[in-house]
Amino acid sequence: MGDAALNTSENSVNQDELILQQQRSIEKEISESIPLIGEKESLKSLEREYDEDEVYLSKAKSLGQKYSFIRRTRPDGNCFFRAFSFAYLERLLENKEEYEKFRDLAAKSKDNLVALGFPQFTVEDFHDTFMEVIDKVEGGSEASYTELYKFFNEQGYSDYIVVYLRLITSGQLQKEADFYQNFIEGGRTVTEFCHQEVEPMYKESDHIHIIAMSTALGTGVRVRYMDRGAGTEVVAHDFPEGATPSVHLLYRPGHYDILYP
Repeated sequence: MGDAALNTSENSVNQDELILQQQRSIEKEISESIPLIGEKESLKSLEREYDEDEVYLSKAKSLGQKYSFIRRTRPDGNCFFRAFSFAYLERLLENKEEYEKFRDLAAKSKDNLVALGFPQFTVEDFHDTFMEVIDKVEGGSEASYTELYKFFNEQGYSDYIVVYLRLITSGQLQKEADFYQNFIEGGRTVTEFCHQEVEPMYKESDHIHIIAMSTALGTGVRVRYMDRGAGTEVVAHDFPEGATPSVHLLYRPGHYDILYP
C-alpha cells in the first residue's frame, strides 16, 4: 500500500474518531442541561413531545388515562436508580409506617454488604450519606420535600445515593447467585456481571437490576414500557412479580422517568 493510501485511511479513522468525540460531547452537553431530577409536569407534556409521531402519541394518550404527572430524570445511565430512589423516598414522606420499616432495612444494609465481602471503608462512606438523606426526609412536611428535591439535584449527594443502591443491587445478585445466573448471558459469572454492569456508574439498568433491587428493598416497582410495539397500550411489568407497586416508572428505550397515578 502506498504512503498516500495509508495516509488517507489514517485520516478517515481520525475523522471517524473526531466525529464520535464530537457526538459524545454534544450528548454530554445536552444531558448536563437537564436537571438530575425535574419538576412534576402534566402528562400532556408527553403528548406534546410526540405531536408528529402517531405511534407514540397514541401511547402517550393512553398513558394519560392512568397517570396524571411525569417527572423527568437526566438520561445519564443512572436514571433507573435515581428515578426509583427519588420516587420511593417521596412516597415515604407520606407514610410513616413504611418509612420506619425502610429506615430500619437501610440501617442494617451496611453490615449485610460488609458480610458479603464489600470493603467496609467504601461501604461506610456511601451508607452514611444514604442515611443522612433518609433521616432528612422524615416527617413528611413541605420542608422535607424541598430538602429531598435539593439533595437529588446536588450531584454529590445524588450520585452517592445511586452508588449505594448499585451496591445493594450487586449484593442481592451475589447473595442469590444461583437464581440470577440463569438471566446472565455471555458466559459471565454473577460476580463478573456485577463488577461490569451493576456497580459502575452510568451503566444502564435492565430487568435483572430491577428485580434484584426491588427484592432487596422489599418494595414493588411498576415499569410501563413505551415502544413501537403494536397497539396503543403501554405494557406494564411489576417487579418483583406479584408485588404491589409503590413506585411507577416510564421506560422508553434507554431511559426511565417517574410516573404518578
